[in-house]
Amino acid sequence: MTVISVVIPCKNEAGNIVALVEGIDRALTPHAPFEIIVVDDGSTDATGDAVLARAESMPHLRLIRHDRSGGQSAAVHSGVLAATAPIILTLDGDGQNPPEELPKLAAPLLADASGQIGLVAGQRVGRQDTWSKKIASRFANRLRAWVLDDHTRDTGCGLKGFRREGFLRLPYFDHMHRYLPALFARDGWQIAHVDVTHRPRGEGRSNYSNIQRALVGVVDLMGVAWLLRRRKKARPITGKGTE
Repeated sequence: MTVISVVIPCKNEAGNIVALVEGIDRALTPHAPFEIIVVDDGSTDATGDAVLARAESMPHLRLIRHDRSGGQSAAVHSGVLAATAPIILTLDGDGQNPPEELPKLAAPLLADASGQIGLVAGQRVGRQDTWSKKIASRFANRLRAWVLDDHTRDTGCGLKGFRREGFLRLPYFDHMHRYLPALFARDGWQIAHVDVTHRPRGEGRSNYSNIQRALVGVVDLMGVAWLLRRRKKARPITGKGTE
């Protein structure tokens, strides 16, 4: 039985994706069997073809293609829907998230016999990005933490681990991947955090600008705050006469 599914959302990462899946394969060998699902989010380069070529000798590697670009959250959602394992690990397709960090995300979930931990969030240390991206991210994280009180330093990190069943119960919306700690906590799950390293980008360039993130972030933040206030507060109980 496959225990872990790795989901990689990517767009125009033909120069990075093969090295990344090979690194994942090495990092998770002790946890075999596992599967790797690459979600090609409307790439205009040879990303999908590169994955298919590598999959010929890597049978646990799968490709899902979007007919158009839907964004990172849409890609993650499609990958989780297609996954066969109860534990999902995610990382970005640009190579900045070291695959060697994946076992650190899986460990708390695999060791949690009570099944109360729903999400393990990676938090980057020594971030390898431009100064403008770091400043924008720092401001967004502080604003989000102030509004949502989600006790997470860095929700933009692509390295995350979570229970498939819990994720699929969350309300879907574009850009939801940046609010997973608050959304999982809203549904009563415990959240764990692990520090992870960060690398410079490989080939290509980022698909999103700081201005784009800021514009959608304000609207999303207010929407998530509304969802937290409107969460279901009652829980069913069992007992004599209630079966």
